[in-house]
Amino acid sequence: MNGEMMLRHAAAVFAARSGQYGEPLPFFEALAKRWSLTLGRTVSAAEVVRCLIDLKLERLAHDTKHQDSIVDVAGYAAVLHEVVQ
Repeated sequence: MNGEMMLRHAAAVFAARSGQYGEPLPFFEALAKRWSLTLGRTVSAAEVVRCLIDLKLERLAHDTKHQDSIVDVAGYAAVLHEVVQ
């Protein structure tokens, strides 16, 4: 899979997840509220997404060719774009 194909695949995954879980902003705002309770401090939707990107990057540190993690980083970058608008 070349880079363009990976981005197309990531876009398809992004669309599928939006269909399953709803639009990114309300979903990640709700998740941020849960994480705020868990961590005892206010967490933003953007912080949640950045942490999930960091999780995928750490996984890639162990296996740089893991396609699911690469696609997820691209997808979470799209989500980050949505939540910071």
